[in-house]
Amino acid sequence: MSPKKPIEYSTIGILSLAHMLNDMYSNYLPQMLPFLVAATALSTTRAAILVSAFTISSSFIQPLFGYFLDRQGKRWLVHIGTLWMAVMLSLTGLVQSYLLLVLLAGLAGLGTAAFHPQASTMITVVSGDRKAVLLSTFVAFGNIGFALSPLLLVPLFQTYGLHATIYTVIPGILVALLLFFFAPKNDVLGGSAPSLSEVVHSLMSARLELLAITGVIAIRSLAYTGLLTILPLYFQAQKLSSVASSHLVFIMLFSGAIGGVLGGLISDYYGRKPLIVGSLILTTPLFYSFSYTQGTLSIVFLALAGACLLSSFSVTVVAAQEAIPNNKSLAAGLSMGFAGGVGGLMVILIGRIGDFYGLSTAISVLFFLPIVAGVIALLMKSRPTAKAERIAAR
Repeated sequence: MSPKKPIEYSTIGILSLAHMLNDMYSNYLPQMLPFLVAATALSTTRAAILVSAFTISSSFIQPLFGYFLDRQGKRWLVHIGTLWMAVMLSLTGLVQSYLLLVLLAGLAGLGTAAFHPQASTMITVVSGDRKAVLLSTFVAFGNIGFALSPLLLVPLFQTYGLHATIYTVIPGILVALLLFFFAPKNDVLGGSAPSLSEVVHSLMSARLELLAITGVIAIRSLAYTGLLTILPLYFQAQKLSSVASSHLVFIMLFSGAIGGVLGGLISDYYGRKPLIVGSLILTTPLFYSFSYTQGTLSIVFLALAGACLLSSFSVTVVAAQEAIPNNKSLAAGLSMGFAGGVGGLMVILIGRIGDFYGLSTAISVLFFLPIVAGVIALLMKSRPTAKAERIAAR
């Protein structure tokens, strides 16, 4: 029996902090949309295309980075990726052309595509036998970054206008320096590089399970990205102030961050599949309850819905890595990247629904999607719980 690997908490802490700042940028464009719409009369479809350009480039490229990292383990992609994304996004408020804006959004997405496979693989490698819980913590920091975006960016744009985007490059520079000096070395990934034939064989042997997992993630991503894109516009149409709207989005995302940690803990004891199925099926009625209630009760339902929607985020990444255990970065790229990109691409359809049938109809469609993902999750394999595996290893 191989010796138990120690958990490297300092490495996990550094990467989690970097993830928080990285994902603050990943939720950057949705915060700009209400101000862009007010300044340029942007349609809902064009707004969705802008967000999708970032989501698609950040997602579809991730499996390629994942395969490359399984072979090479390029540590520098973590800090260069974050800095690249920060620079591209900081220029978005300075351009007048919509096409140039879409180009900058697409280029920015490449930065987070470089960061996530490398960082998430580092986390799973240094997490010992607590992969789901500690990857959930890493993901939770990312979700906290998502949640902080509306609280920090909306007041900035409201006070200083869209030209203030240039100052938002500063956190990117800081996190790039943090990772340059303190991220783990290349050899943290260890192991031998898989050949292309080994990767293809690994994918083919686990194709049915991977298809179910990526299907779940794609639909959940469509709901998640769609809500990030459409909710600020919907709240604006409901005459809610930008600050009040940003608070509601923050509540949903911050609850999602907490839900992500709880999801990792629950899956540790009860298994990946029960957590994924149960949480997603619960999400839909909770979102509808938010829609049909008012006041404090409505906010409670929104928080619970956000927690349920994101509680399976890291669990599905670990499930993909368990399906192809010899290609962890590729699994992270497929689950966090490609599947999310499919969802991001379909957000354009939600934008079209919003233009033709109204934002309320678009929101209602998004609320229904998690239960569809939950049903698909029933096709996933049931594996022993992490707790059972730890007991068996003693």
